[in-house]
Amino acid sequence: MVSPAIALAFLPFVVTLIIRYRYYFLLFYRAVLVRMVQDCLTSLTREERAFQYVLTHATPGDPNSILDTFDHWCSKVEYMSNIGPRKGKVLDRLIVDNAPLTVLELGTHCGYGAVRIARSLQLGARLYTVEMDERNAEVAEKVIRLAGFDDDTLELIVGTSEEVITKMREQYGVERLDFVFMDHWKRCYLPDLQLLEGSGLLGKGSIILADNVIFPGAPHFLRYVKKSGLYQYRTHRATLEYTPGIRDGMAELTYLGVK
Repeated sequence: MVSPAIALAFLPFVVTLIIRYRYYFLLFYRAVLVRMVQDCLTSLTREERAFQYVLTHATPGDPNSILDTFDHWCSKVEYMSNIGPRKGKVLDRLIVDNAPLTVLELGTHCGYGAVRIARSLQLGARLYTVEMDERNAEVAEKVIRLAGFDDDTLELIVGTSEEVITKMREQYGVERLDFVFMDHWKRCYLPDLQLLEGSGLLGKGSIILADNVIFPGAPHFLRYVKKSGLYQYRTHRATLEYTPGIRDGMAELTYLGVK
């Protein structure tokens, strides 16, 4: 057993550690422990619980109400890694300012990002959003339709990002992507970006916005972007969604074309 004297000597170190990393401990509690307990108590996934809350509290057909209700649930009830309201404003501005006609979202999750993008699209624009988890895709489909968007504006595709990117031309008739929003597995950011390049779906001026490049981070992706010479690049620094004490950011890339 550890003597009281030794334990007391380590106490300042433990307290300092807890204070320094308190937001990470809080994130672990909200994102992991609370989720585990609620999974057992409800027999529903976290995404299904979020949809039940939105269905009960949001106004159908009103995208703003859907997003506000999601934000309240994620900040006050259970944590979920949507882009959130602060970083979402950057996404909103880029969509409005650039008025893309064809948009690809990688990582639909529960539909928050898709609704956020779709509400800012101009008439005639189309969003393809990709989710590999079938159960999450079912939730996202309900959220998207609850917000009032139909297949003419927003098409949800179930599959991996790699599978879908390779089929964009042949199966979906897409010749060019004006805007790509990456918010899926961070380890897929780089291979998917290179796949987009190789497929010819990126044209000069195409914009790629990648979330969470600082936390949990996508270092290989950022290193490639900086060295490739194919992109004009900037980072939008912010904090992790619904967790203000953890630094995060998004990478905004503008494709310059093949050298």
